[in-house]
Amino acid sequence: MRDLVYTGFMSLDGVLDSPGGGPGEDHRSGGWVVQDIEFVPEAFSLKGEELAETTALMFGRRSYETFAPLWRESADHAVYKDLPKYVVSSSLPEDALVAGWGPTTILRSTDDVAALKKSEGGAIFIHGSAQLARRLADASLIDRYHLLVFPVLLGAGKGLFSDADRDKQVLRLRDSAAYSNGVVKLIYDVVE
Repeated sequence: MRDLVYTGFMSLDGVLDSPGGGPGEDHRSGGWVVQDIEFVPEAFSLKGEELAETTALMFGRRSYETFAPLWRESADHAVYKDLPKYVVSSSLPEDALVAGWGPTTILRSTDDVAALKKSEGGAIFIHGSAQLARRLADASLIDRYHLLVFPVLLGAGKGLFSDADRDKQVLRLRDSAAYSNGVVKLIYDVVE
């Protein structure tokens, strides 16, 4: 069974964002990760640690359309180029996949994700993709959360967790660290 790991940047009030904001950030404070917080390299060391464990990437349609053309050309993301990628979308056509960014498979449903988790291989990391993460968490398919929580309150934006009436999930803290800029690393395993 493969682990499905959500990794992301989150404000203290639960709003997700990409490091520089940009397309897809549907709130006025987009870009807060790099605009408002002093850069402390060790606060971002989690991203490097994740590379050693990542055997595949998963995205929702909108995050894929944003990340794929940028990360394909980015030296910072070169290690992702040849990794298998999965896009969960009922509407993305095959001819919309970005060429030159390694093998990419479109999964059309949550059931397809559940089947992928049962296959051989290592951890699959979900970057961005808030809507997908909520859907997969509601289906009890996420095994772990890697969160960098930033000391800002935004009041609006995409949240990681849904407000669906569902059974509780218990999380076990695997690792944590606090950094001089106020960022806190939290890694949780889902145990129930």
